[in-house]
Amino acid sequence: MGSDVPAPGRPWDEIVPGLWMGGHEFRRPGGRVEFAVVGDEFDLVQSLLRLPGHGPGPGVEHQVWPIPDGPLDGTQLAGVIRLARTAGEALDEGRRVLVRCYHGYNRSGLVIAHVLMGRGRSAEEAMRLIRTRRSPWALHNELFAEYLRTGLDTARLLEELAE
Repeated sequence: MGSDVPAPGRPWDEIVPGLWMGGHEFRRPGGRVEFAVVGDEFDLVQSLLRLPGHGPGPGVEHQVWPIPDGPLDGTQLAGVIRLARTAGEALDEGRRVLVRCYHGYNRSGLVIAHVLMGRGRSAEEAMRLIRTRRSPWALHNELFAEYLRTGLDTARLLEELAE
């Protein structure tokens, strides 16, 4: 993350009931940056970046799919699609889901937007909701916004053809 991107003011935010978006650090009132450590607040945690000591606690399902905050290849996009599908299924089961990356802006936003799009929202509606609920900085990675506008399945096919 660039130094011009501020840490969020909360460790995680609820985007729609049961679906939370967060990161690994946040800024407390007064400016102090702290680690966001997950205990047992959620039933499923999906991490797009794994940092030791950030949880989740024992007994919490944890899925890890490290991806860069930059161009993604077809395999990485396929993983994002799988995470979104799993998150949606968990929501349908009434489980509380956290999707997180470093600040909880781009990579987690990509997964959550795909979940929302699978539930009938357009890419623009999904991005607007995420930015309203999490931060105006959410999905500031224009490449990720373009992946969403194109559709992740289509973006994946295009990336695989380019390889």
